[in-house]
Amino acid sequence: MIFYHGSKEIINVPTVKGSNPENDYGSSFYLTKDIEAAKSWACRNNKVGVINKFMVKETTYKRLKILDLTDKTKYSVLNWLAILLKFRKVSTEFKKNNKIIFEWIDKYYIDVNDFDIVIGYRADDAYFRFPISFINGEISLEDLEEAYELGDLGIQYAFMSKRAIKSLEFLESIKCESTYIGTYFNVVVKGSNSFNEILSKPKDLNKKYILDLMREDNEH
Repeated sequence: MIFYHGSKEIINVPTVKGSNPENDYGSSFYLTKDIEAAKSWACRNNKVGVINKFMVKETTYKRLKILDLTDKTKYSVLNWLAILLKFRKVSTEFKKNNKIIFEWIDKYYIDVNDFDIVIGYRADDAYFRFPISFINGEISLEDLEEAYELGDLGIQYAFMSKRAIKSLEFLESIKCESTYIGTYFNVVVKGSNSFNEILSKPKDLNKKYILDLMREDNEH
């Protein structure tokens, strides 16, 4: 199995050290299977970055404990959202004003520290407005899910544990083409346009908004 990590520098010895604890799933080593997404990320600061290519033996991968948040047979977007809100920075005032909602969402939280790898959507700053608008009751659960499934951010693999990181075998580092400078900005623009488009739509009574979901829970 091949994974890529876009960066400004060569990383031949992966580690969670230096990883931002406010990333989507906390401190971990983030990878993708999409080389195009990795190149875009590597050149996001208007400089030519590199792609660090890794391999994990399939037999080893299957022995790791994996939380796949994209598996709809086991998890919902609410599980993903609860995890995201644990790590992503949200203002104290916003949490205070939505205390009841945050307490309700917390019921869907899954402790990522119990897993070697977490697979899920990438939120990123350009798309983080979607979860906030969902909490505010401005967009539906269906809109939230669609924004991430059809968005350009893709799926990320967070290697959480030492065991998972140890399974990674460094193959090579590839310098990105200069044409990838600015492509990440295009993703940001697309995210902003999608957000404005969804927000401008009239509310749909056939869709479920956060208060609808909370009422359903209380009824059960």
